[in-house]
Amino acid sequence: MANTHHRRLEVTVISGEDLRINDKPIKNNAFVTVKADSHSSPSLYDSMKPDARGESYPYWDEKLHVDLPAGSRYVVVEVHRRSSSAGDVLVGTAWIPVSDFVGGYAPENYQHFLSYRLRDAKGQRNGIINISVRMVTSSYKGTSSSSSSSVPKFGIPMDREKNSRTVTGVPIWYPNQCKS
Repeated sequence: MANTHHRRLEVTVISGEDLRINDKPIKNNAFVTVKADSHSSPSLYDSMKPDARGESYPYWDEKLHVDLPAGSRYVVVEVHRRSSSAGDVLVGTAWIPVSDFVGGYAPENYQHFLSYRLRDAKGQRNGIINISVRMVTSSYKGTSSSSSSSVPKFGIPMDREKNSRTVTGVPIWYPNQCKS
């Protein structure tokens, strides 16, 4: 059976800072939705329970899981306020580039701690959202699964034709040994 590759994000929504509606601090019921923005498939999203503490600096510390389709360039984080009279009101949105947490030198399961400025519907600054993002990657071959190691592998490949081993030592130079 051919290998299939599944990419899933684990987004921990930690907290919000200085959240407002019409320049008034939010008193309660703020919640967050997270969705993948993709041109090739519909957006998949996850949402969380409203903050019950009732202040403009909510603390959630809640994990959300979102599938990240190939071709996704952004993850969209939206903060809303649930109101019995007006329904759900958008507080602010952050468009997070996927390149902020995918690629580079970090291992696949590395947890990135990020903070982003929220923008309201008019494009004005409206608080900050603090999150952590971790790419959860699983590879499937047949019916058995194997998970990626979260420890990066370092080394320099040696003669690949004869030996597939890797050199893991680092040469050390002592200046006292080079004196004549």
